Amino acid sequence: MKTILYIFLLCIISVVGTTNAQAQCSSDAYTETCLSNLKDGFTFLKSFKVDGQGGAKQKVEYSYVFSKDTKYYINVAGEGGVDGIVVTMYNSNRKLVATNYANGKFYPGITYPCNATGIYYITFTFKDSKNYCGGSVLGFSR
Repeated sequence: MKTILYIFLLCIISVVGTTNAQAQCSSDAYTETCLSNLKDGFTFLKSFKVDGQGGAKQKVEYSYVFSKDTKYYINVAGEGGVDGIVVTMYNSNRKLVATNYANGKFYPGITYPCNATGIYYITFTFKDSKNYCGGSVLGFSR
């Protein structure tokens, strides 16, 4: 009886372990793509993991302090390229300042000339996509 119970538990653990492994987002490859696509003249600051947990999360948000008179560039990449992942930037008052999605088209990145030092919010949402995994890189230029 103990042997049957032991085998049963092993089967359950292996099934649960396999399910979780498939649902994980491995954003490292996408981050590497973003690094190689960082615009000339921009210096790498930070990378962001874009993990929508297979559609369970509709928004992934990060914050970063931007400095006045500095130009920032943020790009994104995912399994389907750029399509489906919307990057939106908001200032400290949560006012929209930039997005990579306009007129029904996805752009690979956003260039933002900062005119006020403060906390900025970078959100990643998923539009008409089954692609809930990606990576992003933030760079700056003075």
